Amino acid sequence: MPTVEVEGRRLNLSNLDKVLYPETGTTKAEVIDYYARIAPTMVPHLEDRGVTLRRFPNGVDAGSFFEKRCPSHRPEWLGTRLGPGDSGGPIQYCCLDSAPALVWAANMAALEIHAPMARSDIETPTMVCFDLDPGEPATIEQCADVALDIRHVLDGLGLVGLPKTSGSKGMQVYVPLNSPGPTHEAASAFALAVAQLLERARPDVLSNMKRSLRKGKVFVDWSQNSRHKTTIAPYALRARPRPTVSTPVTWDEVAEAAGGAPLSFEAAEVVDRVAAHGDLFADALTVRQALPENL
Repeated sequence: MPTVEVEGRRLNLSNLDKVLYPETGTTKAEVIDYYARIAPTMVPHLEDRGVTLRRFPNGVDAGSFFEKRCPSHRPEWLGTRLGPGDSGGPIQYCCLDSAPALVWAANMAALEIHAPMARSDIETPTMVCFDLDPGEPATIEQCADVALDIRHVLDGLGLVGLPKTSGSKGMQVYVPLNSPGPTHEAASAFALAVAQLLERARPDVLSNMKRSLRKGKVFVDWSQNSRHKTTIAPYALRARPRPTVSTPVTWDEVAEAAGGAPLSFEAAEVVDRVAAHGDLFADALTVRQALPENL
């Protein structure tokens, strides 16, 4: 069993040649390498958050399971954070607050890492999320156009919004808060109000959660702001045929996507993007904003 040292931590790795993305032949070694390389950029968005791991032991075509409770076989140095838990009550989630922690998770084939809106103070979200989910035949092109309208609303309220791809079919717009006081209920209510505003303005937007209504529409999933929900973390891989990543993007790229340009990035591309542009999601960590009392 190979052993590596990452930032002074020794980790035993296994099955490095196992193919986790059959379409591209991407192996577990390549997945681990991606998470090790992206760690300096990704870790600040994960530290002090209890995350949910979605593991694919035999690759993206062979089933998966979500792991909320941090396993007892974790390294003694890997910390945990309290999360909302399940029907049995609060539980301790893994806290991937270092490069060794990310490598450890990747070695367990935790391709997807899902993060809550709150840090360890689980009652206080640090951001609001608009999760844009296209119902076929709607595509990310339509999502990008809706994201631009969300930005227009946010601009009118004096709020900063940050876009990223979901790495799957849709995308998200985040509103950093990073201030004391907001509740999950207030964040959900704000996201719903914006969704309903857009729904009244354009027939291809939906705020109703009924799946039967989603065909050809962009569902603005305001419920992702609920206390018990998580969303794919920035820079996390997705279990798609190719190793796509939930990638922070610029508003110029969103505008281009609304005009038909592709908006999808794979692991190697994301590493290059960070080298060229830095962390396009950095403002999520520092911008302090308050939600308006009335929309």
